[in-house]
Amino acid sequence: MNIEAIDISILAPAFVAGLLVLVTHVPLGQEVLKRGIIFIDLAIAQIAGLGVVVATRLTGEAHGWEAQIIAVLSALIGAGLLSQMEKKWPQQQEALIGVTFVLAATASILLLANNPQGGESLKDLLVGQILWVTWPQLALPALLSVVIFGAWLRFNRPTAFYPLFAVSVTVSVQLVGIYLVFASLIIPALATIGLKGWKALFVGFLLSASGYALGLLVSAMFDLPSGAVIVWNLATTCLVGRWLLTPNTSLPKTSR
Repeated sequence: MNIEAIDISILAPAFVAGLLVLVTHVPLGQEVLKRGIIFIDLAIAQIAGLGVVVATRLTGEAHGWEAQIIAVLSALIGAGLLSQMEKKWPQQQEALIGVTFVLAATASILLLANNPQGGESLKDLLVGQILWVTWPQLALPALLSVVIFGAWLRFNRPTAFYPLFAVSVTVSVQLVGIYLVFASLIIPALATIGLKGWKALFVGFLLSASGYALGLLVSAMFDLPSGAVIVWNLATTCLVGRWLLTPNTSLPKTSR
């Protein structure tokens, strides 16, 4: 353990990046759980990641505005397809979401097969590079997070879910990676089952923000991969929070 490794100049923007992700993912994750489409975020996140890979191949730049547009369009197209699947084949939706995820994941592997940095690029998409986030990189995500959160509160209806979800996940994947996107959506939502309205949002945000903070500190002190450590701390804080909220009850079952 190395206390001196705690560098606020690095951890502060990383923590703010996590908070920006949670602003949209806590409410959207609760909606995902309510709809019973648990793995949709993995599928759309992987499609967004595929969009980033395609954009990088086309433009040579992973974070330029052209790459961002291609990534968002990819996620929106994927979200549109999943929305149509939900309407036409509701009974097979989870299976189709799984197939979509696998196709997007393997397409990314194929596109990066001859890239000398392909393995590192895939790793970045999965676990992210949250510790390397800088303040300038947070400007656009901050704006989009506020817009998406406000739009969700204003237009909380089925037709608004998929496009807002697609844009939100696209931004988050590039900040924290696919694994943390999934964890940030589902784990806080599980911890707040049974709570309603603003109380559910507040508790979910508080528990998950604590998980991000602890995860960043632990990863810095023990020189461990930050994304993976944050996922475990997020799960731990939400589990403890769930137990404190309902110590004598089991986790309620969700229904489609």
